[in-house]
Amino acid sequence: MRRHGAHTRRVPGDRTEVIVRGRDHRGQPSPPAVLSSAAVTARCAVTTGSPPTAEDAAMFRFQTRHRPDRTRRLAPALAAALALAVGGCRGGDGTAAPPTVDPLHPFPPLDTGAATPTIVRRGGAAADATVVVSGDTGDDALADLPRRTAPVPLGSPEYAIQGFLWWRPEVAERDLLLVKDMGFRWVKQMFSWRDIETDRGRYDWSRADHIVRKAIEYQDLHLLIRLDFQPEWARAGCTDQGPPDNPQDFVDYVTAVATRYRGLVAAYQIWNEPNLAREWCDQAPDPAAYAAMLKGAYAAIKAADPTAYVISAGLTPTGTQPPEAYPDDVYLERLYAAMGGDSEGYFDLLGVHAAGFAAPPETSPEEADASDAFGGERFFTFRRVEDLRAIMVRHGDDDTRVAILEMGWTSDEVHSSYSWHAVSEETKADYRVRAYRYAKANWSPWITVMSTIYLCNNDWSKDNEQYWWCVNNPDGTPRPAFEALKTMPK
Repeated sequence: MRRHGAHTRRVPGDRTEVIVRGRDHRGQPSPPAVLSSAAVTARCAVTTGSPPTAEDAAMFRFQTRHRPDRTRRLAPALAAALALAVGGCRGGDGTAAPPTVDPLHPFPPLDTGAATPTIVRRGGAAADATVVVSGDTGDDALADLPRRTAPVPLGSPEYAIQGFLWWRPEVAERDLLLVKDMGFRWVKQMFSWRDIETDRGRYDWSRADHIVRKAIEYQDLHLLIRLDFQPEWARAGCTDQGPPDNPQDFVDYVTAVATRYRGLVAAYQIWNEPNLAREWCDQAPDPAAYAAMLKGAYAAIKAADPTAYVISAGLTPTGTQPPEAYPDDVYLERLYAAMGGDSEGYFDLLGVHAAGFAAPPETSPEEADASDAFGGERFFTFRRVEDLRAIMVRHGDDDTRVAILEMGWTSDEVHSSYSWHAVSEETKADYRVRAYRYAKANWSPWITVMSTIYLCNNDWSKDNEQYWWCVNNPDGTPRPAFEALKTMPK
């Protein structure tokens, strides 16, 4: 087989495919990448009518989910492939093929003319970026979906809720429709590493593809995907989860996800609550190690999909000291120290958690600290977010905005660790609406995504503490919080 090469073939439907051949990072022949001309030229069939020219092709660069040396080896073949593909978007006389737009999809079609995608910077600011054509993503299961070429604009706030869409396709579809019924635009969902990369380099995309497809088809829903939960082959022996033995394994996984869902997933959360030992393989939390994880994931996502936001993991509000945990404010200070006092190249949005505990959402940290009824600590209030924001400002990071990745109140009647701050279902509904109202009035413009917990997992019962945070029941029927969030002004 040739070391590099590309040629075209005609396939049914009067379409052209481009065959790109190359070798892997070991120098061995790799499977040919079969790229439809529509995919290579950023789906010119759904453009606004400005097909690519040969000059435009020079702006494209090839990204793979493997090592950079493979990208360099394939570059000559890609250049040839792009030149061939350009013709696939034109008529036989060289004129542009008539554009078509699917009215069922609300996202802007890709513009493959002079305009280029934008790369997300801190706080949601954007700058021009080179167009990325991500290859080697497996089959063409998502090839028909239009992909964004610019980041999703961020309001203040953005209304989000966490769902559990993974195991049952019918539940995923039901709950995505519930999100739309609430008038929310964002859905947070876990893409568990152990459920996707079952063995090193072997991926099962079936459930993730279904979720992404339905979010696009149901229109005006943006996905915030949480990436964590290492597989056993990456690190064994953790009670819950922890960073992999080889950090590059996580970078490779992140690259694979962001490459496959380029322009389809709006934001990625990197890990969860790293200030807890249980989330760090039962070891004392390590802000410097998490900073290194963030930096690697950030670079991987921006290389694969420069339009996606990268959000740091939410920190659990706590005053517990190492080795069990780090107080969230202490951890954040040490994270900034590990980043050299600057979040550039680590995250676009700072992720936080904002449980309300027993206090109404307007309760200040000072009031919570002074009240035994509220817990007697500054972190026992929704407005703990303000303490973390102050740390950002002290480090000169006030241009970076904040995403609340978990927020809410519990009505738990069963678990003693939570029942002390339980409220009624009616109060839970009232407090959540007031929390959004407070943030909009007092935290704009730096507050962005605010993700309430949860649309209930279909398998939860009253024995699960998470059940009591939900805004609906496992069968999908609403609780007062669902109806209140649905009808509140947005």
